[in-house]
Amino acid sequence: MPNILVSIIVSACLGALVGLIRQWSDQSAPNGSGDFGGVRTYSFWAMLGCLGALLGEKAAPALLTATLVMVAVHQVTAMAKMPARFRPGGTTFASVLLTVMIGALVYWGYRQAAVVVAATTMVLVGLKQPLHAWTRHFTAEDIRGTLQFVAITGVILPLVPDRSFGPYGAFNPYTTWLMVVLISGLGFLGYLAMRSLGASAGILVTSLFGGLASSTATTLAFSRRSKDDPALSEHYAMAVVVACCVMLARVAVVVGVLNLDLALALIGPFALMALPGALFGAWLWFKRQPGVSMVTAPQIGNPLNLRIAIKFALLYAAIGFGVKALTSLNVLHSGLLPLSFASGLTDMDAISLSMAGSLTTGAVPLRLATQAIIVAAASNSLVKAGLAVSLGSPVLRREIAIVLGLTALAGGVACWFL
Repeated sequence: MPNILVSIIVSACLGALVGLIRQWSDQSAPNGSGDFGGVRTYSFWAMLGCLGALLGEKAAPALLTATLVMVAVHQVTAMAKMPARFRPGGTTFASVLLTVMIGALVYWGYRQAAVVVAATTMVLVGLKQPLHAWTRHFTAEDIRGTLQFVAITGVILPLVPDRSFGPYGAFNPYTTWLMVVLISGLGFLGYLAMRSLGASAGILVTSLFGGLASSTATTLAFSRRSKDDPALSEHYAMAVVVACCVMLARVAVVVGVLNLDLALALIGPFALMALPGALFGAWLWFKRQPGVSMVTAPQIGNPLNLRIAIKFALLYAAIGFGVKALTSLNVLHSGLLPLSFASGLTDMDAISLSMAGSLTTGAVPLRLATQAIIVAAASNSLVKAGLAVSLGSPVLRREIAIVLGLTALAGGVACWFL
C-alpha cells in the first residue's frame, strides 16, 4: 500500500478517536447539542490536514496554512450561528485545529508525536466535566498562591546562574530552586487529591494523600480533631500513623529521582521504620467501628506557596553550607548526623535532597548519607509524636507516642547496624 494511503488511513483513525470523545463529551454535557462535530467530522479534519501537508509539499507551499485558516473561519462562523446555549467554547475550536495538525504530523512521518497529540487532546476533551467539578473545590487563596509560585518559578529558573556562590561554594541558586520546585510539586499533587475528595473522604484515603501533601499538617489536623471527638481517637491515630508512613515512602521516591543508589539503600531501613506504623494501622483498620470511615479532610495549606518555598530554599542552602563546612573542617563524619537530626526537627525533604546531591558529587559517602537521612527521619517522627502528645486526646497521645517512638527507635537500630 502506498505510503500516502497509510498516512490518510492513520490520520482518519486518529481524527475519529478524537471525534468520538468530543461527541461523547458534548452529548454528556447538560447543554450539549451533540451535533457540533463528531467521529465523521473529525476524521475529515484529520484527512484535510494530511492532504494539506501533501499538496503543500508537492504544489502550493502555503496550502496547509490556508487549510488551517479556512477551518478556523468555518468554526467561528458555525459557532456564531448556533444558539448560545449550544455554542461550544474554545476547547472545541482548539481540538479541531489540533486534529488538522495531527493529520499533517502523520504525513510528515511524526506518527508518534501525532499519537501523543491525539491522546492528549482526547483526555483533555473527555475530562471537561470532571475538571470543572474538580476546580470548584479550590479557593481564591489556592489559585493566588499557585499562580504566584508558578510565576516566580518561571522567572527564577531561567535567569538564576547555575554555579556555586558563597563560602565553600555551598550555594547554587539554580539547584536550590529546582529542589524547591520538586518538593513543592510533589506536595501539590497530594494537595490536589485532597481538594478533589471534597468535604469528606475515607480515613485511609485522606491520610494517604495527606501524607503526600504534608504529614506534619495531617498530624496537626487529626490530633486537634481527636480533642473535639475523642470517641474516634483511635481512627484519627491511624490517620496520623499512615501519613507518617507515606512520608517515608515519599522521601525514598524523591531521593530516587536524584540518586537511585541512595534510594535503594534506604528501602530496608525505611521498611523497618514503617513496620510499627503499618502493623498498628492494619490492626486498627480491621477492628474499626462501622460508620466512621468518613471524616472531614484536614485543612492544609497549598504547598505552592511562596513563603513556604523560600523557607525550604533557605533550609536547603543552610544544610548545603553545613555539609561543605564540615567537610572543610574534616569533621564530616562526626558532625553530619547531629546536623541531620536538627534538620529533621523542621523538615525531612531538605536534608534528604541535600544528601542525594552530595552523594552524586562525591562529597558524602553512601553509608553516611543513608545514616543522615535515617537520623533525620527518626527526629522528624519524634517531632510529630510531640505534636500529637501536646495537641491530641489521651487515647491518641498514648498510641501515637508508642508507635512513633518505636518508629524512631527502629531508625536508630537501622542506623547503628548499617
